[in-house]
Amino acid sequence: MQLNPEEMESVVRRLKRAQGQLGGIIRMIEEGRDCDDIVTQLAAVSKAVDRAGFSTIAVGLRQCMEQPDGGMDQAQMEKLFLSLA
Repeated sequence: MQLNPEEMESVVRRLKRAQGQLGGIIRMIEEGRDCDDIVTQLAAVSKAVDRAGFSTIAVGLRQCMEQPDGGMDQAQMEKLFLSLA
């Protein structure tokens, strides 16, 4: 099932922000910044990526409900959801 690109715009923005944060974390490590600062940023990136995943699942669920014949079945969606947990 392909997801509607328009509905995925917020996910793409979130992932691009996370990508920028990852670059910042790498610089922090290379500069020898404090562990607290690095872990705080890592936690923020992790949360952003998790939210992007859950948003993707939500879009997929919505599309499956709107197009039951062309989407994934319940077991496939459940498997995807649980892979993020």
